[in-house]
Amino acid sequence: MRADRLVATLLLLQARGRVTASELAEELEISVATARRDLEALSTAGIPVYPQPGRGGGWSLVGGARTDLSGLNAAESRALFLLLGPASAATPELTSALRKLVRALPATFRADADAAARAVVSDPSGWGEQGRERPALVEPLQTAVVRRSKVRLAYGGKERLVDPLGLADKDGLWYLIAGTPDGRRTFRVDRITEAEVTGLPAERPDDFDLPSEWARVVADMERLRSLVTAEVLIEGRYLPVLRTHFGRHCEPVGPEDDGRVRVRVSAHMPRSIAEQLAGWGAMVEVVAPETVRAELARIGRELTERYTGP
Repeated sequence: MRADRLVATLLLLQARGRVTASELAEELEISVATARRDLEALSTAGIPVYPQPGRGGGWSLVGGARTDLSGLNAAESRALFLLLGPASAATPELTSALRKLVRALPATFRADADAAARAVVSDPSGWGEQGRERPALVEPLQTAVVRRSKVRLAYGGKERLVDPLGLADKDGLWYLIAGTPDGRRTFRVDRITEAEVTGLPAERPDDFDLPSEWARVVADMERLRSLVTAEVLIEGRYLPVLRTHFGRHCEPVGPEDDGRVRVRVSAHMPRSIAEQLAGWGAMVEVVAPETVRAELARIGRELTERYTGP
């Protein structure tokens, strides 16, 4: 995990004062290119890590070797914890390291660092959408969550002033959970056209727990997205590809006598299932329900009428 390496890199710099990319690569058992990218990432994020060229050079943590992070200012400490990523995705070792780093920070910075480490929840189970880039608005929204500042959003053709509570990264799809005058709402970040972080203090319930809230949101979304289930037959070697299309809505049932695998796939309507399966042609056979089979037949007729020559 990259976050583990970044923590290890920072601690190694503190212990030695100066390291080369080659030394770091050997210590962490990674490539030199990866070590160099990690060092550059720390520097870009605002951590005082700088390269020194020439003989005897390398990468140094400004201020020399230290055993704590008291040399970091508020912006730098917040940048580090935002860079490390979702606390919910951390390994036990990283969680322990984060706690030690928080304790090492000056008391005035601890609240920001702790809030930054808990600003995002990570959910690796996707909904079948692939290849999306991280939206540019994620960073300012993270800052708003950490600083507890209200955000003015342009979303769905409307402007809203919201209290940002946390962000969720669902396998590359980002969501903002926020308080609104109409109650708690979830906004898909790539559909937010504008986001202005205001200087107004945001309200945040004392008992708010981001992982628990996100679990509730996912459960509600799943009920809306999974109203129709179809059973299909497919060769086992194609099952991993089918899973990329349907995400968690793809559940193998068991092998068939002819060597194929029976799989259940789900979506919010028969047409959605048919549209995702149409490109598979004869590689997939829909066994049930009849509504999905009928939608596939309709799509087939449309394609035949359009592409069959006179």
